[in-house]
Parts: sequence; C-alpha cells; structure tokens
Amino acid sequence: MADRPHRKPVPREAAFFDEQQDGVDPALVTEAAERAAVLLVRGAHDSADAGVAERLVHLADTEGIEAIAQVWSHAAADSLAGCLWRLYLLRSWVYADPAGVARQFEAGRGRAEFARVVAGVADPPGPDELRHMVDEVLRGIAASEFADVLFRAAAFARVVAAGRATLSEVPDADVRRMLVLAEQLESAGHVELARGLGSTE
Repeated sequence: MADRPHRKPVPREAAFFDEQQDGVDPALVTEAAERAAVLLVRGAHDSADAGVAERLVHLADTEGIEAIAQVWSHAAADSLAGCLWRLYLLRSWVYADPAGVARQFEAGRGRAEFARVVAGVADPPGPDELRHMVDEVLRGIAASEFADVLFRAAAFARVVAAGRATLSEVPDADVRRMLVLAEQLESAGHVELARGLGSTE
C-alpha cells in the first residue's frame, strides 16, 4: 500500500472562528441598546415636538413588546435600557389585564399609603384609571425628569406588590417578582437623580 501524502490538518480553532465571524458581538449589542435608550430618553426630554410623548407611549404598540424585549430586556436594571424595558413591560401588563391589575392595586393601596400617593392613580383605581396612569408615566419620559418617572412607576409596582401579598390566590413568587421590580425601578431612580444632580454642578 502506497503511503498517502501527509497533509497538515486545519486547526479546529481557525474553522471555529471562521464559522462565527458573522456572529454579533454581545458587547456591541448591549452598547447599541444603551445608546438607543439614551437617545430616546434624552432626546425626548429635549424635544419641543408635542407628538414625541405620544409616540413614546405607543412605542410597544407600534414596534411590539417582543421587539423591545429583544433590544432591552437583558440590560442591567439601573441602565437606561433596563429602565425602559421595565417601564414598557409594566405598561404591557396593565393593558393585558387592567381589571386584574386594578384589583391588586385596590388591595394594596391601604397597605402602602405613601407609594399610592406617589403612583398618582385616580380614585377609585379602576381599569381605565390604571391605563391612564401608566400612559402618563411614559409621557413623563418627555415631559418630566426621568428620575420622577422611575419613582412613580416604582411606587405603582410597590402598591401592587402589597396588594398581591393580601390575595391568597397569588403565588409568593409573583409577590416577590413585583417587589423586585419596584426595588429595581426605585434604585434606578436614585441613580438617575444622582446623575442629574452631578450634571448641574
């Protein structure tokens, strides 16, 4: 049997990198998501266009919550991208089940009086009032300080968490999930507030 000519094998590492060269660098995706969030928040606040606030409110409706999740859901909770994801997620949840949200908010408002006031939901807090409140929160991205937007959303989530804790049919995990959301939004609000104070010095 004749000897086969010796061929130097192609290193597996080279083939692997060749296969992956068209992949997207997660760091670049994160950076792009945060840059888009910064442009959205800062640009909306600096805009004189009255229609900007309405476009912000309906962003999830026009683009789809799934598209927003793809871009922002993996961002850190205290980043602008992470904050926007949580705000739009909150709005989508309120619109998906306004009667259920109203029931949970009603159950919690006596147990979280201060948060109820900060949330600014009309009394009595029915489905229409909850939808109006969550839209007003998002309009605040253009019209208010972003820290105030986050504090208001956090207060709303805190009242809902308190309400969930009183309802026997709500699992403990769902109570904790809403409480974590409230804490994340509140913490992000403090970060944003400190950032704003730092920029005025």
